[in-house]
Amino acid sequence: MTDSLPERLAEIRDEFLELAEPDRLQLLLEYSYELPAIPAEYEGHPELAERVVECQSPVYIIVDVDDCGTVAMHATAPAEAPTTRGFASILAQGLTGLSAAEVAAVPADYPQTLGLTRVVSPLRISGMTGMLLRAQRQARAKSGL
Repeated sequence: MTDSLPERLAEIRDEFLELAEPDRLQLLLEYSYELPAIPAEYEGHPELAERVVECQSPVYIIVDVDDCGTVAMHATAPAEAPTTRGFASILAQGLTGLSAAEVAAVPADYPQTLGLTRVVSPLRISGMTGMLLRAQRQARAKSGL
């Protein structure tokens, strides 16, 4: 089990692990409805986002790092791909507000710790891992880490 997670990511993980496996999939679908909209300045500008090629669905992420080093992760994922959209929502909610160093320190196995490996395909878990790794790389690059 991944230790020393930022508080929000640990809360999300624990929320999943408290449920039976079939209910975890339902929770993931609920997260898909909570994906925050991307900021207006990114609307209509896909060239500003990075495609997550590990995802079969067209998923794009953008990480902003402000002058204080605080991260805001934004993502787009189609409504027709609710599990992928749910993963994007988890990361957007869990990484936004962290420092770039905290984002960089999130263990790469975080997606596997949610207890979903038997209810979603390995490809979906790989996609979430790809989202996390891109967010970490962008946070490092944009903060100078």
